[in-house]
Amino acid sequence: MRNRSVADLMTPAAVAVQRRTSFKEIARLLDEYGITAVPVVDDENRPVGVVSEADLLRRHTAKDGPSTAEAMMSSPVVTARPSWTAVEAARLMERHRVKRLPVVDSEGRLIGVLSRSDLLQLFLRRDRSIQEEIREDVVVRILRLSPAAVHIDVDEGVVTLSGTLDSADTAPILVRLCETVDGVVEVVDRLAYGDGDADESGGGS
Repeated sequence: MRNRSVADLMTPAAVAVQRRTSFKEIARLLDEYGITAVPVVDDENRPVGVVSEADLLRRHTAKDGPSTAEAMMSSPVVTARPSWTAVEAARLMERHRVKRLPVVDSEGRLIGVLSRSDLLQLFLRRDRSIQEEIREDVVVRILRLSPAAVHIDVDEGVVTLSGTLDSADTAPILVRLCETVDGVVEVVDRLAYGDGDADESGGGS
């Protein structure tokens, strides 16, 4: 089972600006590249902030102070690493309430940008593809269960698990693994358990 990484989903950094870049130049770049924000980098290509359309509009309305990237940018900048999973990046976006993450290499230099729209690519995956990965990779290869033991239904990315497992301990592991599969929106646990656990728990009475 291979989860898509930030490197798989990000847009390679085609454009960035310096601290001294002007309001007008930033507006032109956003229009030219069809983007809604641009990273601000230092002389070593390390992100120091982000300027978005909202930042430009705020500055235009205020009409005070210098209209450079440094004056307008949101800072400090929240960044991601290319090796992170998409889930890790999405959680970071949610935690910091940002719509995009500059992606940096091991030396902190800008190599790409990951946006919410990039992450949404995961949820365009077909239900059948999700179902096959859960059955073959999660149920059979990782948990070594019989494919007949677990019924997997996927509808619009919502996975419903049913069937009977020998151990109740297996269910939370199975659910957690399904939640990490690309394209899964939610996992519904309707699993039942065999008599083994019940007999064991009642053995002391």
